[in-house]
Amino acid sequence: MADAPRLSQRDLAAAWDQAVDASGLPVVVGDPARPKPRVVFGAPLTVGMASDGELLEIVLTQRLPAWQVREALTPLLPDGWSLVDLADVWLGGPALVGRVIAADYRITLGGSGDATALAAAAQALLDARSLPRERLKGGSPVPYDLRPLLADIQVVEPGPPVGIGIRTRFHVELGTGRPEEVVLALSDRLGTPLTIDSIVRERVVLADGPG
Repeated sequence: MADAPRLSQRDLAAAWDQAVDASGLPVVVGDPARPKPRVVFGAPLTVGMASDGELLEIVLTQRLPAWQVREALTPLLPDGWSLVDLADVWLGGPALVGRVIAADYRITLGGSGDATALAAAAQALLDARSLPRERLKGGSPVPYDLRPLLADIQVVEPGPPVGIGIRTRFHVELGTGRPEEVVLALSDRLGTPLTIDSIVRERVVLADGPG
C-alpha cells in the first residue's frame, strides 16, 4: 500500500464500496433508503500512512467459496491495494471494529540517531506510571495520559537510519494511541528533536487473535 493514493478515510471507504458494488458479490446493504457501507475497516488509517496489513469486513447474503470472492474482487481493488487473504467469520460474533484492541507500527526516524539512547528512553516511557500529553481538539489543547494507550516500544533497527516498532492500544473510552505522539514523547525524554521519515502500520491486533 506504499504506492496507494493519499485518500481520506471517507474517500477510501467509498473506493472500496465501489469496488465491492462493481464485483457483483451479494453484499448486505440493509434499508435501501439508508444503505450500510459495503466494507467496514477494522480501524481508521491516517491519510498518507502506508500499511502492510489492514483488516476489512464484508457481509454477504450467502456463503461463497473464498476463490470466488477473490476472483470477483481482485481486478477491482482500489489503486495500491492487494488482497492478501480471506476468512469466514461467525455472523453471531462481535463486529470487527469491536474486536480491535491495538495496532503495530514501524517507524523510520530521520538523521543518524543514537539507538542506545533511544532504547533507554523507550524503556523509561514503558516504566512510567503516566505520560501526560496534550491533543488538539476543536482547536484547543486537551490533556490526556498517553501511558494507558502505549503497549510497547522497541528499537528494531539500530541504523542509520534508526527504526522503531511501536504498539498502541485502542480504548473505547480513552481513545487511540497515535505513533507520532509516542515519537514526540520519546523526543521529550531524550531532550532532542526526532523527525519521522516514514510510518507503516504493520498490523491491526484483535482481542481474540494471536499476540
